[in-house]
Amino acid sequence: MGKIVFNPSLCTGCRACELACSFYCEGIFAPSKSRIRVVRMDWEGIDVPIGCEHCEDAPCMLVCPVKAIYRDEDTGGVLIDYDTCIGCKECLVACPFGAIHFDREKGIVYKCDLCFGDPECVKWCFTKAIEWVEDVEAVPASKRGRRALRVARASEASRKLAGF
Repeated sequence: MGKIVFNPSLCTGCRACELACSFYCEGIFAPSKSRIRVVRMDWEGIDVPIGCEHCEDAPCMLVCPVKAIYRDEDTGGVLIDYDTCIGCKECLVACPFGAIHFDREKGIVYKCDLCFGDPECVKWCFTKAIEWVEDVEAVPASKRGRRALRVARASEASRKLAGF
């Protein structure tokens, strides 16, 4: 089972990933509907692609009161059963990466579903800032640690802007 790996040092902020994702998932080119977001960190001069990490012990899955969030056995991804979701936003608050979003029109949360094992964002990232890696352990721990720190900072900043 593979995983999407983000490398912010390669991201140019073009947002092709957001457009590809929103078109694949919603049928429209609307970054606000994308499951992946590119956050500009002006104080560090970088753009950081942020998406669901499909955590081993996913906090979103643990806090869902109706068990609408589950791990898919085929892809290993953490997914949302939209028929079960009640839109309480507990998962949105619990996500340490800020990777869960709320659709006001539909009254439900949404996040990356790995495009069922063939992520569109990876296909459209021409700088390879977003890659599909079959063997996550092959990614050096130092890279994973630096990325996690950047994402945590970006997530904290975006939550403050959103009022959470």
